[in-house]
Amino acid sequence: MRPMSRTVNRVLIGLVGLVLLVVGGSVLAVGLGLDPPSWWIHDGEKDVLLSDAERTRWDGEGWWWPTVIAVLALVVLLTLWWLTAVLRRRRLTEVRVNTGDGEGALLRGRALEGVLEGDAAELDGVHRAHAHLTGSPDAPGTRVRLLLEPHVDPGTALHHLTTGALAHARNSAGLASLPAEVRMTGVRHKAERVS
Repeated sequence: MRPMSRTVNRVLIGLVGLVLLVVGGSVLAVGLGLDPPSWWIHDGEKDVLLSDAERTRWDGEGWWWPTVIAVLALVVLLTLWWLTAVLRRRRLTEVRVNTGDGEGALLRGRALEGVLEGDAAELDGVHRAHAHLTGSPDAPGTRVRLLLEPHVDPGTALHHLTTGALAHARNSAGLASLPAEVRMTGVRHKAERVS
């Protein structure tokens, strides 16, 4: 997720949280018997959120319930869209490469992921490899998942990955560093009956 998107998300979450805290806290305070200010929507602890007149004001109109349902559905859809946008891990699309002339160039993120996956998959005992770039174009990082054969020592596989595939990707892109989070799991082979 880009820094601007993170900032917007944090501001929106902060504002929604602040509004909920103020409204909920004030309703709770009035319900506990504290005197509300004159401009507040509740007069006292026996007051209701919506009076009968307010609740039934538009009840006889044909447009009221479809409008209420449409607005609530839109709020639910926007909330779900926002939640999936926040939870989805975005793929880094470009990495800024140092070309040595002070200008730099942009390298496609999928190309660097493909090279990293290919180099990692060629390591001894690696059944399959998957790489995912994270971070920003100027300071990328990566998440690597390795599926190891049962005979492979994880420490040895990690050493070969860091000195081989990760070092090659870092050097080829001209990066000062390429932080990596590596997850390793073992291949589960099905037992076969021998007769």
